[in-house]
Amino acid sequence: MPEMPEVQGLVDFLRSKLLPPEEPPARIADVEVLSFSVLKTADLPLEVLGAEPVSGVTRHGKFIAITAGDAHLVMHLAKAGWLRWSDALKPGRLRPGKGAMALRVRFAADSEAAPGFDLTEAGTKKSLAVYVVKDLQDVPGIARLGPDALDVDAPAFVQMVASHSGQIKGLLRDQSAIAGIGNAYSDEILHAAKLSPFANASKLDPEDVERLYWAMHQVLEAAIDQSSGRPAAELKDSKRKAMHVHGRTGETCPVCGDTVREVSFADSSLQYCPTCQTGGKLLADRRMSKFLK
Repeated sequence: MPEMPEVQGLVDFLRSKLLPPEEPPARIADVEVLSFSVLKTADLPLEVLGAEPVSGVTRHGKFIAITAGDAHLVMHLAKAGWLRWSDALKPGRLRPGKGAMALRVRFAADSEAAPGFDLTEAGTKKSLAVYVVKDLQDVPGIARLGPDALDVDAPAFVQMVASHSGQIKGLLRDQSAIAGIGNAYSDEILHAAKLSPFANASKLDPEDVERLYWAMHQVLEAAIDQSSGRPAAELKDSKRKAMHVHGRTGETCPVCGDTVREVSFADSSLQYCPTCQTGGKLLADRRMSKFLK
């Protein structure tokens, strides 16, 4: 799933394409819906997006918003979605089907081969979502967002952790509490903070909370720097290469040399290092896990 760093990388990339310095801003010429489940709104016609030039590209948690006049094209890539840019899309409209293609956005150009992007989604579970709204707060996921992870100050973070009765990984992933972090970066943050993903948030020592706060900032800021200036096509590989534990089950922890372990759930998994995070103990591979005896 694209998270804050990759989404910010996509926003920066789109901004460079749609709002180039010293050039006129781009204008949306056409939006093709290729998977009927992707469009979540019906109040505004798609044509309103082409009434005015693009005036902004912004990130809201893990949402991308392209603003044109009074309308916003909002995209959430969910677990398996991605944005693929082309400087010269082939002319002609596509036929809706059952493949990975979900949406195509084409921008005005002087030639038939216009620039634009496709939204694609792998797999059979279709969660990618697109909204066309006048107010960003009309997007339910944006309306529920808590503060951006990098905008949370230390005192607010301490209070947030102390008042959360569940596991610390769950808090980091809760978009209504802290926006922008998902499964991958919560694994990386907890590894950097040397904390078990199943630690009870409200029972963490003050030193643990402070270490977690700085780990959150360091991991996300480093990942954003890594994503900055990269083309959309390179962001996924850049993310994978930078991971220390997430997606690296069975590999060697780069910090201590132990083997990275995994806990699998019905539709996801997490990775951790026993030596760095759980005092050498293995976590049981089931949803309501406790340390193995």
